[in-house]
Amino acid sequence: MASNKPAPEAPSAYELDDRGAFAGPGYAGGDAEFDGDGPWEEWDPTEGSVRPVRGKHRVAKQRGGGLARSGTVLGVGVIAAVGAGGMASAEDRPPVPISMPDVGGMVHDLADSLPDAASLPGVGALISDSGGHSATSADSATSAAATSAADESGPLSRSTAHTDASGSGDGAGEALRSRILQQADVQQGAAEEEAREAAEGAAVKQAAVEAAAAKKTAEQAETAKKAAEQEAKRKAEEAARQKAEAARLAELAKSFLAPVSSYTLTASFGQAGDRWAADHTGQDFAAPTGTPVKAVHSGTITQAGWAGSYGYRIVLTLDDGTELWFCHLSSMVKTSGKVSTGDVIGRVGATGNVTGPHLHLEVRPDAGSPIDPMPWLRDHGVNV
Repeated sequence: MASNKPAPEAPSAYELDDRGAFAGPGYAGGDAEFDGDGPWEEWDPTEGSVRPVRGKHRVAKQRGGGLARSGTVLGVGVIAAVGAGGMASAEDRPPVPISMPDVGGMVHDLADSLPDAASLPGVGALISDSGGHSATSADSATSAAATSAADESGPLSRSTAHTDASGSGDGAGEALRSRILQQADVQQGAAEEEAREAAEGAAVKQAAVEAAAAKKTAEQAETAKKAAEQEAKRKAEEAARQKAEAARLAELAKSFLAPVSSYTLTASFGQAGDRWAADHTGQDFAAPTGTPVKAVHSGTITQAGWAGSYGYRIVLTLDDGTELWFCHLSSMVKTSGKVSTGDVIGRVGATGNVTGPHLHLEVRPDAGSPIDPMPWLRDHGVNV
């Protein structure tokens, strides 16, 4: 630690001569000769006692440092003046040399002995490695140095040093508080961002679900629409077909009619009996002998005459090649040529293999095998 010359003890009133000058050893007129008016140099106790700041242990923040040193010098000067001359004016006295402790050296020594701020529990994580460590160490060193200087310099300097320590502590606390608030803001921002991203993801998923549902609903509506259109089309086609069939039957009714006007249906197509070598091949219309037999449709008489078990028979061939056989006639009115619908071609009789007078009618499409005459007549508009 650097030191200055020790300050001489202040002379008492007994060491003054009758002129008020200093007397005694070391002063003019004393045991040793001392020139009280010798050359004096202004001495700055701060510059002479505080070492320059070096290395990394700089005092980053020293509030009120000048005030503390000035207060220390002022307090020492006041005490020396009062002890030397009581209430006398300090201007009548020579300057008193003052010695100050090496505060700068104390600061560096204390800074070397203090623990690193990063190693303190709960604090190291909140202070960055670059600026926070140096500032905290420097503030701690400054506070300790200010406290030590206050102990050596007196009540006034101790109060000022306490002010410096409080200021440094407030600075470190403020830095710690700012760091905590900054981390809290970062965490809150991250939480808000995460919540926003989660909300956006949920909104996207909900929109996708709603879009899929809307698409499915649209597809179902389109399917139902097509089904309804097809059903309507089918019904329209069916109605048109029925209308066309009705028109056709109406038209056919004008050109087809029953072979006899008054009759009784007896033996039907396919009926079995001992009177026929096979099943019945036509439809029997029972009527009195001589009842007129009419042409069912216009055509050409291709055959007329005796036909064995059929008796007298007339074959009427239609334009499509269908043959109509009129059998068991009592007489034949027309035996050849073209005839129209409703023309009388013969009369009911009981010739051939019969048990009574009736008309045996057979229908043979394309001059082939016989079919049931009843459905054929109905298909051509004849209500039998």
